[in-house]
Amino acid sequence: MASVRLLCLFNGRAAGWSKTLARTGWRNVCSSPSRLQSMSAWVIDQYGSSGVLRHTEEIPIPTVNFAHDVMINVRAASLNPLDLNMRGGYGATLLNLRRDPLSVVNSFSEFPLILGRDLSGVVVDCGSGVTHFAPGDEVWAAIPPWKQGSLAEYVTLTEYEVSYKPKSLSHIEAASIPYVANTALSALVNAGGLCRENSLNKRVLITGASGGVGTFSIQNAEGLVRGLGADEVVDYTAGDVADQLDMMERFDVILDNVGGDTEEWAMRLLKPWSGAKFVTLVSPLILNTDSMGLLDGSLHTGLTLHNKAFQNITSSGVFYRWAFYAPDGPTLDEVSRLVDAGKILPVVEAQFPFSQVPQAFQKLEQGHARGKTVVEVAKDDEYMEATESEQKVQETLQQN
Repeated sequence: MASVRLLCLFNGRAAGWSKTLARTGWRNVCSSPSRLQSMSAWVIDQYGSSGVLRHTEEIPIPTVNFAHDVMINVRAASLNPLDLNMRGGYGATLLNLRRDPLSVVNSFSEFPLILGRDLSGVVVDCGSGVTHFAPGDEVWAAIPPWKQGSLAEYVTLTEYEVSYKPKSLSHIEAASIPYVANTALSALVNAGGLCRENSLNKRVLITGASGGVGTFSIQNAEGLVRGLGADEVVDYTAGDVADQLDMMERFDVILDNVGGDTEEWAMRLLKPWSGAKFVTLVSPLILNTDSMGLLDGSLHTGLTLHNKAFQNITSSGVFYRWAFYAPDGPTLDEVSRLVDAGKILPVVEAQFPFSQVPQAFQKLEQGHARGKTVVEVAKDDEYMEATESEQKVQETLQQN
């Protein structure tokens, strides 16, 4: 991996110096872009299977262009099912519209596209308006799906999408958490209506993920799931899931991560006429816009939501809602506190070096995962090597 980039990185002393200046009102102690404008990354040039992944050393470095930008040296990234879907073209219509509002009338191309939504890394540069971070800070983030991803040496995000990495975690561990935690917490709070004041006595069922009161578990993983905080575990290999859940007390909130026929049997598990909520992260919006086009897909999706919401509220008093992945730094601040308090634990099942990203995707495609698949993008010693090289170049330039 071409980790030696003339990007004005810091050694420990310089990073500490920049933090001191930053917190006294000075920013951009080291804001000049690299003289070498490329970085190492895994990209796709078309949608398809794992064969479309390509390693390159020629991707432009995403420098700071706006006042609230934060540039991050990625140390670790993890893969999610969303990455598999995006590799196959999922969401292309809406995401391209978000990337370029004029894409509906011009020949905009999203390629080469970098996948990866999770990251843990180190800040190397900040815009003039950044107030929360300084070069040298260890951070983590969930990257919006319309931005270039974390399977690269560097990413640039706004400071509102970034949070301080939990002090108790390594970069490998930290990279396994942001996307799923941010998505689940946002869904439970914003769509599910849960908060610290009202969630103590609430029964929450999360399908397809660990947490809450009930959860679907993979075979022989009950101990793992209980260790992550589930009070009751349903093993889908031990019989019909719906029948097992029918024997339990009714729930206040169900968060659906699976889709399919979940809605058909999950609604009867909610407490009727008590303000219960069914929240799903599997809405048809993106699939509809991909298959029907932006206008027809949006109209069809709106009618579907209206009909389902009306049917459920009038028949059983259940609120039917959709939730969407929304990266948010303040939400990750709360997650970070929970991690450092031991309330949320990272579960890394497989770890791959940056040279083996295709193998990491193949691992994810196998399914039945007990934890996250993480890619180590850069080691700390590689980062320091790049720093030392940069210092030598700077010294040479000053002498000349």
